[in-house]
Amino acid sequence: MDAKRTAQLQALGMVWSHFDAGFEEGLAAAAAWADEHEVGLAAPVDAVVGEYPVGRWLKNQRAAPRRAAELERCRAKGLPEPEGGTAPLPDERRHALEDIDPGWCPTWSIDWQRAFRLAWLHTKAGGTLPDKAGVAIADGEDLGKWAAAQRAGFTKLTSTQQWMLSSVLGVTVAPAKRTRAEMWAQNLAAASQYQEREGHLEVPRSHTENIDGETVRLGAWVSQQRVKAAKLSPERVEELSALGMRWT
Repeated sequence: MDAKRTAQLQALGMVWSHFDAGFEEGLAAAAAWADEHEVGLAAPVDAVVGEYPVGRWLKNQRAAPRRAAELERCRAKGLPEPEGGTAPLPDERRHALEDIDPGWCPTWSIDWQRAFRLAWLHTKAGGTLPDKAGVAIADGEDLGKWAAAQRAGFTKLTSTQQWMLSSVLGVTVAPAKRTRAEMWAQNLAAASQYQEREGHLEVPRSHTENIDGETVRLGAWVSQQRVKAAKLSPERVEELSALGMRWT
């Protein structure tokens, strides 16, 4: 067909490839979703624009570059290539998606990407990430619960995710839990500090003591040791008795 006839049909809206037309329809829906949401193309899989399933469409687009990355990994390590999969995503399509959101296809889950961006937007607006669930909810995401999960599983994340969390959100690995012996030593140090200052160990139940910048609920702890005296080891009973502990 000569160029003139091609142009005439083009002017009438001729669909030359249903495959290309389908991509353009999905791309338009993706751009519309990104315009309405501040998290780019990190759309949940059930996201829709009108009746168009843009979340499902984006998931399908991400399948191709992720498969390509998996193939490259297997070849580099001399592993068998995975069977099946999707056709490679043409460069022009990948670039079109990157123009909307450069991070449209992370190596981690899109749910993580979406939660991270919501948390970043929350802190950018002046908010802080809470330490517990139910305090800060953004677009259905419990940011406190998510942040706590990142701290707990920090070492299992990729180095890039760790950098994003620490540098952008100030989220780092959760401190290791103290052993029972360490907790005993801290409370005993607080009791010793109180006894040296006050000359006795008659600690009011609501009293707290500061040890190395940490608050120790000394009054409650002393009361608890008195109640469970029969279960304490002889060594621990002796340590408290040396400080003038009243057992009855």
